[in-house]
Amino acid sequence: MQTTSAVEKSAIRKVAMRLVPFVGLMFFINFLDRTAISFAGPNGMTKDLALTAAQFGFAAGVFFIGYVLLEIPSNLALHKYGARRWLARIMVTWGIVALLFTWVSSVEGLYVLRFLLGVAEAGFFPGAILYLSLWVPAKHRSHILALFYLAQPLTIVIGAPVAALLIEAHGLFGLEGWRVMFAGVALPAIVVGVVAWFYLADKPSDAKWLNEAERKWLTAALQAEHSSKDMKHVPHASAALKNGRVWMLALVYFGLIYGLYALAFFLPTIIGGFETQFGAKFNVFQKGLITAIPYAPAAVALFLWSRDATRRGVRSWHVGLPALLGAVSIPAALYMQTPAATVLAITVTACAIFSALPTFWSIPARFLSGAAAAAGIALINTVGNAAGFMAPFITGAIKDATGSYQAPMFVVGALMLLSAVVIFAIGAGAREEAAELQGRVIAE
Repeated sequence: MQTTSAVEKSAIRKVAMRLVPFVGLMFFINFLDRTAISFAGPNGMTKDLALTAAQFGFAAGVFFIGYVLLEIPSNLALHKYGARRWLARIMVTWGIVALLFTWVSSVEGLYVLRFLLGVAEAGFFPGAILYLSLWVPAKHRSHILALFYLAQPLTIVIGAPVAALLIEAHGLFGLEGWRVMFAGVALPAIVVGVVAWFYLADKPSDAKWLNEAERKWLTAALQAEHSSKDMKHVPHASAALKNGRVWMLALVYFGLIYGLYALAFFLPTIIGGFETQFGAKFNVFQKGLITAIPYAPAAVALFLWSRDATRRGVRSWHVGLPALLGAVSIPAALYMQTPAATVLAITVTACAIFSALPTFWSIPARFLSGAAAAAGIALINTVGNAAGFMAPFITGAIKDATGSYQAPMFVVGALMLLSAVVIFAIGAGAREEAAELQGRVIAE
């Protein structure tokens, strides 16, 4: 007879092998489609549509306005219709919108499509996190979510060379290369979205790929966890909106996301400028490979740093140290004297950002619960998505005003430094509270 521990191990292993790669693939396509504009810009789109850096930045960032406006309604619909159906619907919808970029012919049309892409993608990321959370108990969740997060840096590692190959297919179907690329990255979203409808199961009890013992154990473990939460005191959601620590965490997340999207949307353009800056000539595919270089070590750093955080328990320095490292490395990259040194500095930045992000999300749960946790996390995520709009727009506007990327990268560095300072302050405050509480207990 199989023991409980053996059932637990086999059930979690099957979830990790069956669901995480597929949902990770969905996230891979998601991040590739929202950042495809970064590959199109320096490879013909900016010239063909006569875009300034500020217009390009606004087009990249306006995505997040639609995303933020529809995120909460989308999450409510996900609860109503089920994660499997709603995630599949989201994928097919954004795939159709992404495909329309193939025929965009004006800056106004680009703005509209980027806004609609944000509307179509709204709710996917929190929905995917929720879906995976419904399959694994809390003690296994950080490991499963770290595996899921790997899809984000791997999107660039694999996606940048693939996008470059599609761009080099210039003339296919009579289209410019960047238009071919948009079509090539959009179609998989539609196909995988349809497959997701049939491949995914809503809950463990519906999973035919689990045996009866595994289904019973997962269902019982998740139900026990749910019942335990229901028995706890649930503070009013408005308490989170008045909590200074929540706003401090929102500021931390803003800086991290600002760095993520400034890097994601403008790195291909910065690499495209190597020819002018250093006299180094690269073809489109070589530029794609160079763009991918920083993200391979970032994926390794994310995995190892998350594993260390899981083993030790997440501390403020698990977020603060990477943020501090990114604050120094991103502006330093533009003062390097060779392409290799520049890419090395950018690699350090990518490792820093992707190490900080997964560990960050375990911190709000330390002092928020119930409705306050839902409201607080929503607030933090909304502020972060605001950075997704501001980062590319401000970066492009400052570049237009100054003629270089040095000043906007100093803005990135300053905001990441602010993230580091604030998270260390939060950690210090938490330690003081713990010491004060311990002192009261001893006194009593």
